Amino acid sequence: MAINWFPGHMNKAKREIGRAFQQVDLVIEVLDARVPYASSNPILRRLRRDKPCIKVLNKSDLADPVATAEWIAHFQAEDGVRAVSVDREQTKLIKSLLVEGRKMLPADRNMDKPVVAMIVGVPNVGKSTLINILAGRIIAKTGNVPAVTQRQQRIIIAKKMILLDTPGILWPRLNPPACGYRLAFTGAIKDNQFDFEELSLFGAEFLASHYPEALASRYKLTEVPTEGSALLASIAAKRGCLGKGGIPDLNRVSEILIREFRQGKLGGITMERPSDIPSDDDEEEPPEAITPT
Repeated sequence: MAINWFPGHMNKAKREIGRAFQQVDLVIEVLDARVPYASSNPILRRLRRDKPCIKVLNKSDLADPVATAEWIAHFQAEDGVRAVSVDREQTKLIKSLLVEGRKMLPADRNMDKPVVAMIVGVPNVGKSTLINILAGRIIAKTGNVPAVTQRQQRIIIAKKMILLDTPGILWPRLNPPACGYRLAFTGAIKDNQFDFEELSLFGAEFLASHYPEALASRYKLTEVPTEGSALLASIAAKRGCLGKGGIPDLNRVSEILIREFRQGKLGGITMERPSDIPSDDDEEEPPEAITPT
């Protein structure tokens, strides 16, 4: 599945972020706890250099808690990084992030100078919701669709604390190809940028391999086929998504599977583990522009 999605405002935002890093003291990277690797910025470490970073694994209520613990340990092992898992209901924990961030600043820093924190994240990761909780008021637009935020904002969060909000940037971490599928399956990529049936086949085979019990429970299956099309046909039969002659309506059942996964109706699921990170993983900057479809 080819996903070419790098809208013009993202190219502009990439350049703005590079300039803004010169004044940043702290980086807060918001990740999707279901896909912490695919939703991470592949060049953030190079951009931030030695600046402290808090990695927030958001939507942890939708993720597998065992996998989330593995990711927290993985990120905590990185220099200058702290990691925490949250969901939108944990407002007290979210509000404590800035306090923890202050503790990560160099000891010799002038504490009278306002702290500038930059918050970054791919589209639809829940970044705007976190900002509103941190600010204690509605500052950023929220919505369960990608690319709601489209310009950089400078927000005064508290006394001597400034937050730079950036547009949801989908750096093209689409290699290996599974990253693109994972991002699309979780909703980081607009639905009109991919084929639903192809994506659902990927998701169905992953779920059958890693979370067969969740599928059996949700769709009342006595047997969970391991092959994607067979699994979709079984779900279609259970949900009445059949056309003439009893032929499965793959488009309808694909939409059901993707929607219900995103809503957490299959339970806590994580689509990647630290062990899935490619051994040749690098942080090279992506091409300056990729033609959007």
